[in-house]
Parts: sequence; C-alpha cells; structure tokens
Amino acid sequence: MTVERIFDELGHFNRFQACLYFAAVFQAIACGIHYLASVFLVETPNFVCSVPGNITDVLYGNLTGSSLEDFMPVFKSKTGPLVVRTAEGEQWELSRCRCALRINPKEFTYDFDGNKTVKTCDGNFVYDHSEVYQSIVTDWDLVCEKEWLAKLCQPTFMLGVLIGALVFGDIADRVGRVRILMFTSLCQFGLGVTVAFSGNYYFFMVVRFLLAMVSSGYLVVVFVYVTEFTGIKVRTWTSMHVHAAFAVGIMVVALTGYLVRVWWIYQIILSICTSPFLLFCWKFPETPFYLMAKGHYKEAQTLLDTIARFNGLECRLKAEELLEPEDRENGRALLEQEAEEQPSQTEKKLSIVDLFGSWRMAGRTCTVWAIWFIGSLGYYVFSLGSVNLGGNQYINLFLAGAVELPSYLVGCFAMDRIGRKKTCAPALLLAGVACMLIIVVPADIEALAIALCMTGKFAIAIAFGLIYLYTCELYPTIIRSLAVGSGSMMCRVGSVVAPFCVYLADVWIYLPQLIVGILAFVIGVLTMLLPETLGKPLTTTLEEAEALGRKKKDGMEMNLHGAKA
Repeated sequence: MTVERIFDELGHFNRFQACLYFAAVFQAIACGIHYLASVFLVETPNFVCSVPGNITDVLYGNLTGSSLEDFMPVFKSKTGPLVVRTAEGEQWELSRCRCALRINPKEFTYDFDGNKTVKTCDGNFVYDHSEVYQSIVTDWDLVCEKEWLAKLCQPTFMLGVLIGALVFGDIADRVGRVRILMFTSLCQFGLGVTVAFSGNYYFFMVVRFLLAMVSSGYLVVVFVYVTEFTGIKVRTWTSMHVHAAFAVGIMVVALTGYLVRVWWIYQIILSICTSPFLLFCWKFPETPFYLMAKGHYKEAQTLLDTIARFNGLECRLKAEELLEPEDRENGRALLEQEAEEQPSQTEKKLSIVDLFGSWRMAGRTCTVWAIWFIGSLGYYVFSLGSVNLGGNQYINLFLAGAVELPSYLVGCFAMDRIGRKKTCAPALLLAGVACMLIIVVPADIEALAIALCMTGKFAIAIAFGLIYLYTCELYPTIIRSLAVGSGSMMCRVGSVVAPFCVYLADVWIYLPQLIVGILAFVIGVLTMLLPETLGKPLTTTLEEAEALGRKKKDGMEMNLHGAKA
C-alpha cells in the first residue's frame, strides 16, 4: 500500500484539494508577472541627444517644427539626424548618442557640407513619451554607454531565479513545503512593492534579485505541493495548469503595461494583484507525502481526518494502514513516541549528489536537466522576442502568453493517452523544426514567420510544462523537491542565457532560432531514452531512495521504509 491510497479513499480532486489547488495556483500568477515585468520596466523609448540652450527650430528631412518632442514619434536614427537651431543661433545635428555643432553655417538647411565639431552626449536626452511616459531607462538615462545596464536587468533577475530554485527546493525538503510557500509569498509582495520605490539603479537591481529568488522558490515548491495533494487521475491536469496561471501572469503584464505607462505605478499594481493570497495562505496544511516520508504519522492522521470532514466523508483510513503489514507495529510505536514527545531520529542531510547515486540515475538526471534547459531557453527566447515582432508590442506579449493556454490542454490530453515521454520528445522535435523553418522562410512573408514563431512557442510550452510533473514522477518523495529544484536551476541557466541569445540577432538575425532549433532537436531525441511514468504513483519507498546510492541509519530506515509503492 502507498500514500496514494489516500486519494482512492478521500477523492483525487475533491473539495478540500480543489480549494487548496486554486488558492496555491492563484499565487503562481505573481511569478509570471514578476518574471516578465522587466519587458516594460526597462523599455527604451525613442530618444535623441539634447543640446544646451533653447531650441527654436527643428528640421527632419522635409519636416519642420519648433520642438524636439514633436519629432520623437517619427524620428529614426538610421535615416539621418535631427537638425536644430537654438536661440543663440547655433545649429546642431542630433542623433541618439552623438551631436555635431556646425561651424559657421550660412543658412538653416537640413543638408550641410561644412565643418562640424562632433562630440558625445553630455548626459542630457530627449525621450519619446507617446508610448512610454516613464521607465527606469528614462529616469536613470540607461542609454548609449549605459545601455548595457538596462540589458543586464533580465539576466540578473534570472540569475536570482536560478539560485532561488536550488536554495528553496532544498530547504522545502528539510522544513516542509508550507513554510516555504508562506515565506516566499510574503516576500514577493513586500519586495515587489519595494522595487517601485527604488531610488537608484543599483538598489533596484538588488531588490529585483531578491524578488527573483523568492518568486522562483514559490514556483518550484508549489508544483511539488499541488502534485502531492492530488491523485493520479487528475495529477497531469493540475500540474500542467500551474503553467496556465503563469501564462495568465504574462497577459496581466501586457494589459497593465498598456494601461499604465509609469514604471513605478505599473510595478505597484502588478505587486498587489495577488495580495489577497496572503490572507489565507497561513491556513495551508503540510502534504501527506511529506508527513509520511518524515515519519510524522500523528500529524498525517490529523490531516486525513480534516480532509475527510471537509469532503463530507467518513474517515476510515488510518495513517498506519499506509504502511506494509510488517512495518505497522513500527508505525504504531512511532505514533506513541510522538505522543510522548520523544526526540526524533537524526536524519542524514540530503544534497544534489543524491541525484547521481548510480549510472542509470545519473544518465536520467542529465537528460532531465537538458530538457529543463532547452525548455527554458526556447520559452524565453520566444517570449522576450515577441515584443519585437512588429505591430503593437502589448498585443504581441499578450498573445505570447495566450498561446500557451491551448498548448497545456493539448499537452494534458497527450500525456494521459500516450505518456509523458512520447509527448515531450515530439514537442521538442516540433519546436526544433519550427525554428529551422523560420530561417528558410522569406523575410517578406511576415505572417508565415509569425505563425511559425507561435508554433515554436506552442511546442516548447508543452515540453516546458510537462517536465515539472515528469520530474516529480521520476524521483522519490525524500528528494523530489531537490530534483525539481535542481532541474529548475538548469532551467534558469537557460533563462539567464536566453536574453544574450536574443542579442545574437545583431550578429545574424536568425542565429537565436538556429541555436534553439539544433538544441531542441538533439534533446528531443535523447528524451526517448527516458523511462515512461504514465500512471505511476508518487513513491516514498526507501528502496528507491537507496537505489540512488544513499545509505540510511536504522532510525531513518524505520521512518521511511513503511510507505512502499
């Protein structure tokens, strides 16, 4: 017998589990919000150098005017400079990062063949406020020689996500899932609001880094939490649709960015979107899998009674009945020990080395990590690049989030019918093929290129969505959060690399697609070597844990050996 019997007795997705699930997933929206918020936080509007003195006349090709702001919506640096005349009679040619003072001009014309004094901007810029009224770029002039500071924001955030995934995944296995969910939720709200009151760039970066850590921590642990509270019959759907909440967060970012063009107001609104979650997250119980794995049978029994009562059922299930017959006496003894508040047995600390306990497990872990990496790399290359597809950037980002919703529905149906592996591998292969086709499609067929881009995002979202559940099913309870956390760490390596991959388009416009396409195709082939887990119950067996090469003390063995799959 296993802990999975709980769901056969008390329901796979009854009222108790449904309430917990939708509450926990609601907060996952905040993760999607903070991950993509920087798309508009660091948006760089059109700009041009400013000059000392009052400007009286402006020329741009055949256009004339008296204010630089009037020309910002139409100014394109590649077509030529803006020519201005000041009240003192000086004539300047203005571009984005340089300006040139005309020497002894005779007339005020757009073309000038005389001598010029060229110099870099002195830190004064005029920005186009028609699309973005205020961003951190306009507030702190992160342009020209400071442009790299703006480009560093997203990779730095993803570095925080990487560290948070590993740290909080490990801690959740030690102190429990619920404590981490509560801590990270509170920090997401507090740090999110704090970002809005950043007085300078460096404080902004530090707070965003910490925000990335706690957002990542919540996202990693919530997958484990909802997976361990739902039965096999619905586990595919519940785990995949946590990603749907993340996609909703992306759409919230697009909508809020369209309605609010001041970055600090935009940040505050995004941070309070999911604040109602803080009112009831402290009532969340620990998962039955964690309680049984740690030998807390008395607490597990209390939880079973609570679930049954909330679901309107009679609880006939006892915690010790989840143990094998030969271990029930040990389970009862442990219950008595807990009642007498006797000291618990000392547990061996877990580490990432436990994921490489055998050659077979090491190969499995490396392949799973590769899927995490390419899933994240492809996901963020498509997402971050969506605002550059042309047209309305807010609609583009909204669609980039919306296209994920049908992908998770298709993924769920496929996972339940043909299995996790046979869904993941074709999805990666399809993403690779879509990237290659984007390269060969003529540039003037824009609609087809966009359709292929959305196809790639659709396919990569399926693989990226199912790898969470797949990883949960491939590893035992005692290292499940560590496995998901380390996999998410590799995923965040991909997300850190993704912005730089997008920047490679300056070298060759199709280089990002070429990189993602090759990696997706190769890893898709390797995925076929993984074992299938369709219908496999989440396990808490000591034997499977020991297969990783871990040796436990007798006291630890008595605690964990009871719940066999």
